[in-house]
Amino acid sequence: GSFSSPESNLPSVQLEQGKAETLPDLNAKALDEDWDDIPPSSALEVISEEEAVQIIAEPLLPIQSSTLRDYVDHSETLEKLVHLGVDLSQVEKRQKAGQLLLTLDFEKDIKKILLFLKDVGVEDNQLGPFLTKNPYILAEDLESLETRVAYLKSKKFGKSEIAQMVSRAPYLLLFSVERLDNRLGFFKNELGLSAKKTKDLVIRLPRLLTGKLEPVKENLQVCQIELGFQRNEIQQIVYKTPKILTASKKRLKQTFDYLHNIMGIPHHMLTRFPQVFNSKLLRIRERHMFLAFLGRAQYDPAQPSYISLDQLVSLPDEVFCTEMAKASMQDFEKFLKTL
Repeated sequence: GSFSSPESNLPSVQLEQGKAETLPDLNAKALDEDWDDIPPSSALEVISEEEAVQIIAEPLLPIQSSTLRDYVDHSETLEKLVHLGVDLSQVEKRQKAGQLLLTLDFEKDIKKILLFLKDVGVEDNQLGPFLTKNPYILAEDLESLETRVAYLKSKKFGKSEIAQMVSRAPYLLLFSVERLDNRLGFFKNELGLSAKKTKDLVIRLPRLLTGKLEPVKENLQVCQIELGFQRNEIQQIVYKTPKILTASKKRLKQTFDYLHNIMGIPHHMLTRFPQVFNSKLLRIRERHMFLAFLGRAQYDPAQPSYISLDQLVSLPDEVFCTEMAKASMQDFEKFLKTL
């Protein structure tokens, strides 16, 4: 039978009675950070992806069993979720998610959310992985979910864009309209972007709407104060390469230091090719040193043997050697052994 009622004749499991209380929607004026700092208190609590990943789950249902697997045979709900492709071993690592699943009834509680997700555009084969990452959506009120999607539509996000965002940032729909609105406003104002460009930015990196804002603010400060980029340059860099907003500050500084101070690349060139910041520093260093060794490390577009930063980092080794370094792979491999 289903696990929806605590009176079942199954091992005595302490199920949370009644529906856990949902937190009231954030007041539009409330600061985002306050929201991030509320300690999780309810199974339905909205938490960001980073927080969810960091949560160390309490042992699940400690009385009888430490794993949801043991309940699959007795619970139609769990059985159906497994068929859908939900990975229970991952779900039970998330705070209170295991207990939550045991209180839900597939037909009554879960089916409508699955139909909603399909309607939003989550592919059938993605439903399992989606619920593995965000089981909490199963406890959300359907009307609230629909309101959030309607809000995104009102901001001119297209159907396929919303589907892409929800699939890539599974926690997105746990956030209130106020929170989403605050977020979009933050990126628009902080970066001085048009509404359309702000939209493009979060379509490409939807977790900007779900993650914490502190690291983003810090990275913007690093770019301006420590790396010395102008506001309009930062705007272009972030728009071309949104990942810079969530990159590790240490890596950002090390990569900049090497490109600017050792390779001599000026700020305006880095603004044109910000994707270099997404590359591994080791790769940049190895290739630059090889080119320098061959006397070909020329990054000035005005010079005839100009090497574009974009190609320096994006070309596969073979092509880099033949096209850029005018050398063989063997030469490159031999050179790397000398480092």
